[in-house]
Amino acid sequence: MAISPSPSSPVGMPCRGALRAAAAAVCGLVLAGPAVAAPAAAAPAAPARTQAQDGDHGRGTLVSAEKLYTLADPQAVAAELRAAGFAADTVRHGVVAYRLVYRTVDPYGRRPTTASGLLVLPLRGERRLQAVSFAHGTGSHKDDSPSMRRAAFVSAPVVAHASAGAAAVAPDYLGMGKGPGLHPWMDVGSETTASLDMLRAARAFAPRTGHLLERRVMVTGFSQGASAALGLGRALQAGDDPWFRLGALAPVSGAYDFGGTELPALLEGRLDPKSSVVYAAYTLVAFHRLHHLYDSPDEVFRAPYDATVEALFDGAHTGEQLMRGTPGTLDELLTEHGRELLAHPTGPLAAALRSTDAVCTDWVPRAPVRLYTAGGDEQAVTANTEHCRAALLRNGVDAPVVDVGAVDHRGSRHLGSNVAATSATVRWFGELHRR
Repeated sequence: MAISPSPSSPVGMPCRGALRAAAAAVCGLVLAGPAVAAPAAAAPAAPARTQAQDGDHGRGTLVSAEKLYTLADPQAVAAELRAAGFAADTVRHGVVAYRLVYRTVDPYGRRPTTASGLLVLPLRGERRLQAVSFAHGTGSHKDDSPSMRRAAFVSAPVVAHASAGAAAVAPDYLGMGKGPGLHPWMDVGSETTASLDMLRAARAFAPRTGHLLERRVMVTGFSQGASAALGLGRALQAGDDPWFRLGALAPVSGAYDFGGTELPALLEGRLDPKSSVVYAAYTLVAFHRLHHLYDSPDEVFRAPYDATVEALFDGAHTGEQLMRGTPGTLDELLTEHGRELLAHPTGPLAAALRSTDAVCTDWVPRAPVRLYTAGGDEQAVTANTEHCRAALLRNGVDAPVVDVGAVDHRGSRHLGSNVAATSATVRWFGELHRR
């Protein structure tokens, strides 16, 4: 969840005025001043193989690496984090950031493709580094991705973990960043493969910087990325990679029961109205691309949006354009059939949601788990976290829920939960690493 307005429109003008304020309240990557696109630098780049084998399309093979920026000392890191609205109380090192492009597979696991992601390493840290994987919240534009934004809400958690001494890894996801095609939103399967293959690419690249990645991976993620984090944790524990193993899980403010809890809350008016419109539209468009939910957009979207909404989620439209291009209420957006499909999913949508909603129910984590949330979240209702905790408890896992309190960022409790939980997870992962 947590949809993102891009920092600028296609003509380079930042969002301003009432629209900018509204977007900040309902969108996942808020405009914390002018976000700076990461500059390219010389690449130490010949392709390198990891443990991935030819039979799985060379998954995890490193295609290229670009050095994006260096924050040479803790003071520079602290300034970077504060510019994005994050605390700097866990900073111990300067950092260096790279964009990795690597091989992975499509949402069906059938065809090879590429994806990108952000790797941030501590300067003057240990040679052997613990890996932390961070999965980001929803973005509408390809550039709303960790490797494409600097001093931004989407990349700050990665920088924070690295500045505390970890090798911090963040996939952009399929269709985001430098990846081709469209983004399969809320598709836990492809989020998992993209996350795992990003870890493999990071492991292949790290020796060029004088580092080695340890086996245990600490996994966290925010909003949409909370489900992605659980998917990655499940894959690591299952041994989907011969090297990496799950060290701990700390998802933040997720829609873990998307079909059973989040969509009903959206339709019943228990979420921010504009968020509800955007998420309803994105759900129908994104799930249709993978699972064919309708024959024509006018079956689910009212005019004039039936002719325009699908294009808004093409990865080329900014968050400001998304806000302007969608109505203020669900009744203006959805036909009766569109609302009924979300309220009572059947067929392909029901099957897809069963997979999305299984992140807490169909496995038993053997690593430490904490679920971070914030009471009063206006985008991901906290009943999602309660559902996840109950499901884990039924499987014998007592995962504590950590309420980070009444924390707001740009007027959003949802966004504030990511800011507060970042410092908390950095500390917790550090404590576990020292044991």
